Amino acid sequence: MKIKVNGEEKKIELDQENALLSSALNLMGYKPNTIVVELNNLIVNSIKWEKVKLKDGDNLEIVSIVGGGAKI
Repeated sequence: MKIKVNGEEKKIELDQENALLSSALNLMGYKPNTIVVELNNLIVNSIKWEKVKLKDGDNLEIVSIVGGGAKI
């Protein structure tokens, strides 16, 4: 299956039956508690990742959350 991730086309090895968003994120090495995911211009709540199926040509934008502090 081919999808776009952050503007870059990627081929992932998932069959259409089991093409869950959670599986794709896991295959790409993302840690669920450190990212926000947008699928085709809609933010997907992490609770729904196990139910959302990807289709060929879908567009994912993935933003990593980075902790830090303020410098005073």
